[in-house]
Amino acid sequence: MKVIKFGGSSLASGKQIEKVFRIVNLDPERKVVVVSAPGKRYSDDQKVTDLLIECAEQCLLNRDPKVTFEAVIERYSSIAEELALPNQVIKEIEHDLSERLNGDRSKPDRFMDLVKASGEDNNAKLVAAYFRKQGIEAHYIDPGEAGLLVSDEPGNAQVLEESYGRLYSLRERSGILIFPGFFGYSKDGEVFTFSRSGSDITGSILANGLKADLYENFTDVDAVYSVNPFIVERPKEIKELTYREMRELSYAGFTVLHDEALVPAFRAGIPVQIKNTNNPSAPGTKIVYERDNTNGPAIGIASDQGFCSIYVSKYLMNREIGFGRKLLSILEEYGLSYEHTPSGIDDVSIILRENQLSSELEIEIKHRIITELHADEVKIERGLALIMVVGEGMRRNVGTMARASKALAKAKVNIEMINQGSSEVSMMFGVKEVEEKKAVQALYDEFFAAVTV
Repeated sequence: MKVIKFGGSSLASGKQIEKVFRIVNLDPERKVVVVSAPGKRYSDDQKVTDLLIECAEQCLLNRDPKVTFEAVIERYSSIAEELALPNQVIKEIEHDLSERLNGDRSKPDRFMDLVKASGEDNNAKLVAAYFRKQGIEAHYIDPGEAGLLVSDEPGNAQVLEESYGRLYSLRERSGILIFPGFFGYSKDGEVFTFSRSGSDITGSILANGLKADLYENFTDVDAVYSVNPFIVERPKEIKELTYREMRELSYAGFTVLHDEALVPAFRAGIPVQIKNTNNPSAPGTKIVYERDNTNGPAIGIASDQGFCSIYVSKYLMNREIGFGRKLLSILEEYGLSYEHTPSGIDDVSIILRENQLSSELEIEIKHRIITELHADEVKIERGLALIMVVGEGMRRNVGTMARASKALAKAKVNIEMINQGSSEVSMMFGVKEVEEKKAVQALYDEFFAAVTV
């Protein structure tokens, strides 16, 4: 049995949904289909989820969302028209969205989740209707009735452990099951969404709960590439990588798969296959628990911009009990989350997302660290990019860090910071954003120029 998930670009039009239908019916083991909301049809198009967010925001500001509401309905209508579906399907979607927009707004975050979730929910109903029109037994599955229970955290819901046992009963249902991604229900029956692009998470949860043999994630690329193809021309495709490698790469900037999506599949030991809806015959990339490390120390390089560092120096810092806790507690008081904390015996750098730190907050935090922790020096540096080199093979290869550092030096890229992951499957370099592409190219040339991945 296989669980198969399709992303927004795979469901953006009637033509794309026809491809989805053919893919699902090529393999009788594809029993459960997880769908996203319709994505972009072309580069300047809007995703349905973005339109729904706009709708909800207008309602919360007591503005008339009519124009945006009609834009959402038009997207579904154009798909239904392409697929020659009856008008009743659109009437049901229109009624559902109207009901949500007229719902309780006293808790804005919960109202937003209720509206956002309609993108996937209504698309699942539309896809199920098309499958039935094609003569296939297909059923829309409501996540609440199926038992997908989540924590009541708006925009960041976490699956509750008891969901897995409840979802297993779906195996007894006949036909193809069309399941909306991105959201679940709290124990009180309210809708809560996962973080953005969370349909990947839904697919992984279902694969675990149903004890599937494989979780197939269909997107718009042939495979996971060893590096961003917008930075390096014609990068190598990755045929196979481990859960841990993919988790590191997703966190560091790979957008093929949500960085939280692998956890349920990993815990159940279910392999994940990345495939292309527009080229389903391509082998794709398989994510497994273990693999043969025959490609060298690195499997992929990921990068992301928008970081800053808070550098703190104090003589004999290592002898001061509780210094790190006090430093992080200051950030916690302001609701700031950090990404990395590379450190030495007398200094530490806190890496965090730059958009969390306003100019006013920067001055206040710097003042508190100096006055409360008596730091000798505090520097805040903005405009950083983090580059992650990932590979299980690093644990068995001597000199990987030296090779990377030498490659960056040869390219005349100044390293702002270095951090070796404790798992020994990743190493992180901080560089100026303006040098990101040059740094990534240099690392790619060093580790992949003559390697088959």
